[in-house]
Amino acid sequence: MLHRNGELTSSPQGHETLDTLIDGKLRILQSRAGYRFSLDALLLAHFITIKRREKIVDLGTGNGVIPLVLAYLHPSATVTGVELQTAMVERARRNVELNERERQIRIIGGDVRAVKQLGAAASFDVVVCNPPYRKPGSGRVSANDEKQIARHEMAGNLVDFLCAGSFLLRTKGRLSIVYPAVRFIDLLAAMRQARIEPKRLRMVHSRPKVEASLVLAEGIKGGKSGLEVSAPLMIYRRGKQYTGEVASMIAGSNKPVSGFESQV
Repeated sequence: MLHRNGELTSSPQGHETLDTLIDGKLRILQSRAGYRFSLDALLLAHFITIKRREKIVDLGTGNGVIPLVLAYLHPSATVTGVELQTAMVERARRNVELNERERQIRIIGGDVRAVKQLGAAASFDVVVCNPPYRKPGSGRVSANDEKQIARHEMAGNLVDFLCAGSFLLRTKGRLSIVYPAVRFIDLLAAMRQARIEPKRLRMVHSRPKVEASLVLAEGIKGGKSGLEVSAPLMIYRRGKQYTGEVASMIAGSNKPVSGFESQV
C-alpha cells in the first residue's frame, strides 16, 4: 500500500469516516461533511446487466462505491471510475487500495464534458452513472462543494453524462442510470437524444402506496424500440424495516430473498 509521512493513505483522516457495506466485506472512506453515498448507488449496482469479462465505466464515481460493489458482484469484470473532483479522485483510489481491488478497478480524474480525454470511442461494454439531478440554484444548495457538484448540474448535466456515455460505449453496449422519478420524461428524451434506446425500467418507491421517488433505467446504444417495465421496487416494508429484496442487496446477494414479492 502507498504511504504518506509513514502512514497508510488508506487510513481515515480526521475529516473522514470509515464505513462498511455488504456485511463488512467492503470498507468505504468518506468525508464527514462532504458527499456521502446513498442507497441509490447500491440499487443501481444491482440493477445493471453485467456479462463475464465486460469493461465497465462509472461516470461521476464519487468515492468509488459503485465500482467497488460491481467488482465484488462480478469478479471477472473490470471497472473504470471517472470523477471530476480531485479530493474524491484521491479518496476513491484509497478505497480501491483499502479493499485490495487495484487489479480490477482503475480511478481516473476527468470531466464528462471533455469525454475524448477520458477514453477512446466505443471502448466500454457498459456505462453506469448516478449524475447530478438538480438544476443550478434549485432546492437547498449545500455550502459544501462536494455536495453541490454531486447534486446540482454545476459541472455537467444529464445530457452531458449521457452523451459521454454514448461516446464511450460500443454499439449495442448498455448504459444504466438512476434518476429522480419526477424527471422521468427528461431522462427518456435525453437517452434517445444520445442514441441510447431505453430498454428496461424500474420505478423505486420508499414503500407501498407511495409515489415513486427514483427510476432505474437501462438502454442500449443503437438499440431498437421496445421497452420492458419491471415490477416496482419497494425499499421499506414498515417503518424502517427493509424489504427482503433490498436487504438481500445490502447483504451482497444478486438474488432476492426467497419468498419475497415486490408489490405495490
